[in-house]
Amino acid sequence: MSPKKNQAVNEFNQQVKPVSLWADAWKRLRKNKMALFGLWLVVAYVAVSLAAPILPLYDFTSQELTHVNLPPSLKPAGEVALGRLQKRMADLKEAGAFREDLKTEAAFVQAEYDKLTVEIATNPVHKRVYILGTDYLGRDMLARTIYGGRISIMIGLVGTITAVFIGIIVGAIAGYVGGRTDNLLMRFVDILYGLPYMLVVIILMSMVPEGTNSIIVLFVAIAALSWLTIARVVRGQIISLKNAEFVEAARSMGASSGRIIFRHLLPNTLGVIVIFATLSLPSFIMNESFLSFLGLGVSAPSASWGTLVSEGVQGMELYPWRLLVPAVAMTAFLFAMNFLGDGLRDALDPQSKNRT
Repeated sequence: MSPKKNQAVNEFNQQVKPVSLWADAWKRLRKNKMALFGLWLVVAYVAVSLAAPILPLYDFTSQELTHVNLPPSLKPAGEVALGRLQKRMADLKEAGAFREDLKTEAAFVQAEYDKLTVEIATNPVHKRVYILGTDYLGRDMLARTIYGGRISIMIGLVGTITAVFIGIIVGAIAGYVGGRTDNLLMRFVDILYGLPYMLVVIILMSMVPEGTNSIIVLFVAIAALSWLTIARVVRGQIISLKNAEFVEAARSMGASSGRIIFRHLLPNTLGVIVIFATLSLPSFIMNESFLSFLGLGVSAPSASWGTLVSEGVQGMELYPWRLLVPAVAMTAFLFAMNFLGDGLRDALDPQSKNRT
């Protein structure tokens, strides 16, 4: 059978269906089970984060002091709180049979129990179900973890996009122009590399006056020095490609330097850039979590995974769910991003041993 007109053929005169770079990469990525699992988990996280305002969640800032530090349960919060008061009364009666101070506390707990019993019948707030428990102010841990994930993922995404954008511009110009321009830009990068990154970020965050939007400042602080690595990576890729035949052909046809960089060189480095972005996003989330753990991150009443972990550490011995819920959520997302990054690296690397 003769090949159709304009149909690609191989050396055996057989019809060959052309496959794009991205279709080929997706085909290989699907063979990597861990990377595919990471991809779908990341998609699920992003979907839940975007849909948070329309999900049937309790207000993550709503405080209910009668529901303070309730454990995860499928029962109504009022019943869980009553059960806790009953247990407390039993413990007090057993330990305080001959102590007046404990008898006084037992009477106080009994009064709280009677009051809560009346409120349960009239106040619908006690019908709430906290499947992941509550924090030290009676706020729903499920809602706070989801909204905290929104902020953490947003910070990681904005930081990554900013770092990649600046790094691509600086690295492409330095690699393509070369000479004095390359020398000046790379010496500037070397100077910034010499600065202690996290110390600079901490100083910037500590200088923020009260009342300022800490999330915006956190974006600027994290992205300010995070573009250096991608600038060097892009510069190296551009230097290795700028004398290639397709670039010389574009020059001979009168293409401008900008067109050569953005239409010919950068598309050929896109695989490296995507891999860097995928592996950098978890590091931005970790940096934000570290700053929030130190009290320099997202300010109340907003929360991120870092602030939730910081709050959970303070009571982890008595109320372990306050630490485990945000910690597990953040760890699962970071693992998924790393699995996805490794899979993309193998799928987009032309010399990878996994390209079968």
